[in-house]
Amino acid sequence: MSASSRQSLAASLFSSRPPSAAVEISMRRVNGAVVAGQGGSRVLASYASEPLPDGAIEPALNAPNVHDPAALAAAVKTVIDRLSPRPRRIALVLPDTVGKLSLLRFEKIPPKAQDLDELIRWQIRKAAPFKLEDALVSWVPGVSIPGGGREFVVTVARRDIIHAYERACDGAGVHAGIVDLASVNLVNAVLAAQGPATSADWLLVHVAPDYGTLVVVRGADMIFFRNRATSGEEDLTDLVHQTAMYHEDRLGGGGFARVVLAGASSRGFDQAERLRRHLEERMGTRVEPLDFRAAVALRDRIGAGPEVLDALAPSIGVILREQIA
Repeated sequence: MSASSRQSLAASLFSSRPPSAAVEISMRRVNGAVVAGQGGSRVLASYASEPLPDGAIEPALNAPNVHDPAALAAAVKTVIDRLSPRPRRIALVLPDTVGKLSLLRFEKIPPKAQDLDELIRWQIRKAAPFKLEDALVSWVPGVSIPGGGREFVVTVARRDIIHAYERACDGAGVHAGIVDLASVNLVNAVLAAQGPATSADWLLVHVAPDYGTLVVVRGADMIFFRNRATSGEEDLTDLVHQTAMYHEDRLGGGGFARVVLAGASSRGFDQAERLRRHLEERMGTRVEPLDFRAAVALRDRIGAGPEVLDALAPSIGVILREQIA
C-alpha cells in the first residue's frame, strides 16, 4: 500500500516529523508504545499502561474533558517514564468523541489549495456545534469520484479541549506533536498489517467503554464513519446492522470482505467473545479481532493477549501512519 493511501485516512490535527512513540488517552486508561526498527522490520520496543481515576476525564465534543489535570498529567508521566527509550515527542491519540469526523463530497475541486480550504471550512461550519473560530480543522483527500470530484476526510475539534490534553503531556515532560482520533488509527493498523490494499470493502467495529464507532473502508479509503454512544451489546449490534444496510443501499456495497473488531476486550473477555459471536450471526461472516503483529512484531517477553493488542493498536496505528506516509 502506498504512503498516499495511508495518508488519505489520516485526520491528524497537527503535522510534524514522524514519531516513534505514541500515547493514547481513553476514558479509563493511558497507554503508550514505542516502535523501533530491527533488521529491516518493526518491533514493539516497549509499552506501558496506567489507569485513570474515575471522572478524571470525560471525553466529549463540546464540553470540558479534563476534570483532573493533575491526575491525567501524572498518569501520562508514569507511562512515559516506563517507555524505553523515554520519548521527548509523541503522537497523541484521543477518543473519537473528542472530535467530529465528516466525509465531504465535492463534484468539482477548486484548483487552488487556499480556495479548497475555504470551501471545506465553509461546508464544515454548518455541522460544527461550536464556532469554527474556536476550532482546529484538518482535512485530507479521500476517495476519488468519477468526473474529477473527490471526498475529503475532515476532522474538527474545539481548540481548548485539544489544548487541555496537550497540557497534560507538557506536564509529563513530553511534547505531543501530532493529535489524532482512535478509530482512524485502528484503520491504519489494519491496513499496515494486511499488506497491499485491495478494492474490496471492509468494516471496522471499534468498541470503547462509552461508545462504538463503525468505519467502512474501500481499499485504503474511508467511505463511511459513524460514532454513537452505546450502553451495551444490543446497541452496538443494532448500529452494525444499520451500517451494513446503509452500505448495501447507499454505498453500492455487496457485503464486507472482512469485519475487524477492536477494543472489545475493554468490556471483559466473556462479553467480548459473546459480542463477536453475535456479530457473526447477525452479519453471516467471520468477525476477526484486530491483530497488528504482521506490521509490528512483539518481542518474546511481551504477551499477545487480546487486552494487550487492543490497548496498543491505536498507538501502533498512528506511529505506522506517520513513519510510512
